[in-house]
Amino acid sequence: MARSEYHVVPDGSGWKVEQGGTVVGTYETKQHAVDAGRKVAHGNEPSQLVVHTADGQIETEYTYQDDPYPPAG
Repeated sequence: MARSEYHVVPDGSGWKVEQGGTVVGTYETKQHAVDAGRKVAHGNEPSQLVVHTADGQIETEYTYQDDPYPPAG
């Protein structure tokens, strides 16, 4: 089963959680977006939440269920 991948990314003056180009939710603060993203990712296992910085770099990742090790590729 493929993992669902969610991203916390900047959105103008706020932050958003998106999955596959679809916005799951928008939030005023990064922390609120991360909290919401963790809930939605945890509720849709197997999944991964990728948190980005304001400039788009990957800051951290959370993986829920079936983290393949070693990773493919």
